[in-house]
Amino acid sequence: MNELSDNIGSESTWNRLTQRMHDQQWPASTLYVVATPIGNLGDLSIRAWQTLLRCDVIAAEDTRSSRALLDAWGVSTPLVAAHRHNEAEAAQAILARLSAGERVALVSDAGAPAVSDPGARIVRAVREAGYRVTPIPGASAVIAALMGSGVTTDENPAFVFAGFMPPKPTARQKWLQHWCAIAAPVVMFESPHRLEAAVRDIASVCGPDRNITFARELTKRFEQIHTVRAADAASWLAEDSHRSQGEFVLIVHQAPDAAVEHTDASTVVLIDALLESLSLRDAARVAAKVTGLPRDTLYALALSRKGNTHKNEDLAD
Repeated sequence: MNELSDNIGSESTWNRLTQRMHDQQWPASTLYVVATPIGNLGDLSIRAWQTLLRCDVIAAEDTRSSRALLDAWGVSTPLVAAHRHNEAEAAQAILARLSAGERVALVSDAGAPAVSDPGARIVRAVREAGYRVTPIPGASAVIAALMGSGVTTDENPAFVFAGFMPPKPTARQKWLQHWCAIAAPVVMFESPHRLEAAVRDIASVCGPDRNITFARELTKRFEQIHTVRAADAASWLAEDSHRSQGEFVLIVHQAPDAAVEHTDASTVVLIDALLESLSLRDAARVAAKVTGLPRDTLYALALSRKGNTHKNEDLAD
């Protein structure tokens, strides 16, 4: 352990940090929306820990998993359930507590409540009732995946978070058609048991040369972040059975040469004509032979044109 680590671990340093928390304001009649660790218990912030200690009650998506976190951090604050199946009732119960001057914390199983997790209805109800909502930020699987992938830059920081993929193939393909037409990296979640089918659909719908970043088991012991071409993704997963295990964040990278707005009008006309009878992949392949332009650029153009003129077409190729 280096000198800096020794200083951070000292009692005096810890006391200074906690004293700063004591000096902060903790308004009553406030809903504190608290981000919790996504796998590593050490990722709970000191401010989040102090919030959970100081609140009168914690509304949790799963009281059992939250109790394990609270026990690890020495928090004995009572828990009540607030999940997607009782969110309306939970919101009313929370409003009653806020009206009595209590401080209420809202947590999900992992990560940020109300972001691809239950909680948004509660937050809206509290705000509409005129009470204060204070976010307590923390660990995020989306941000961690972006940090580890290098897919965004300070010059091009844009990305899109699309949530979970639809489970059924046809719905998933149409969903991918929409998101892959966006000129930015797209971050999404997928379950391990659907992962192989999902990456095959990404290769088919978004293009075989599109890059995919797999961010697996983030912040945990077997964390893995790997980028591969969509065409090679299924074989990469098959090389090691462990690669399909755990919790996944996927990033579909922006299409190469995605600035299709610079394509000349004659190429657009050609793509539109080809799409009348060909799939996205075949239209891009034929257009590449005719024009000499990169197939990835033409695929991105075909994807954007198909969205405009062929919205009702079945995507299964």
